[in-house]
Amino acid sequence: MNKNRLEAFSDGMLAIIITIMVLEIKMPHGHELKDLLLVLPAFFCYVQSFWFIGVYWNNHHHLLHTVKKVNGKIMVLNMLLLFFLSLVPIATNWVSETEFAPVPVAVYAVVLLTCGLGWTALQNFIEKESDWTPPIKKAMDRQTRKGWISVVLYGAGIPFAFYNPFISEALFVLVAVMWLLPDKNIEKAFSQDRD
Repeated sequence: MNKNRLEAFSDGMLAIIITIMVLEIKMPHGHELKDLLLVLPAFFCYVQSFWFIGVYWNNHHHLLHTVKKVNGKIMVLNMLLLFFLSLVPIATNWVSETEFAPVPVAVYAVVLLTCGLGWTALQNFIEKESDWTPPIKKAMDRQTRKGWISVVLYGAGIPFAFYNPFISEALFVLVAVMWLLPDKNIEKAFSQDRD
């Protein structure tokens, strides 16, 4: 299979996921600025989840840039990752509707954890199947470390949700901040690879 089809399908899925999330934000019924306070939890959850999906989209683009040929296992692992990511709108909506209740926040952490594990599985398989140059391997190894740190923080969010859901949310924000700026080393590695 041509990797362009896989990229296009994945891009479409991620766009749909983001669209579903924004449609879940209900507009306030009042006409005062204070009425917007009612949608702040939903807006915060949307921004946080939007950022996570955006990070996956950006890194997915970089990862597939390293692939020469797509095989069945890559397709299956990619579909698994997309399945996990498709659960983000449900968890996001539940957290915002319950205003950060412990069980929904724990479920949100589980969804983020499965996304992180799905990503790691896909990246590891692509690495085994690919003949990455040393600069690309070094750059992607940094991504792998960041990915495992994210998985640990998501996992820690599960028990913390029952102690204090806002500690879990702080861990999720920490992960978002960790991924805030794309790794310039990846672009640098790709440019070195072309030279």
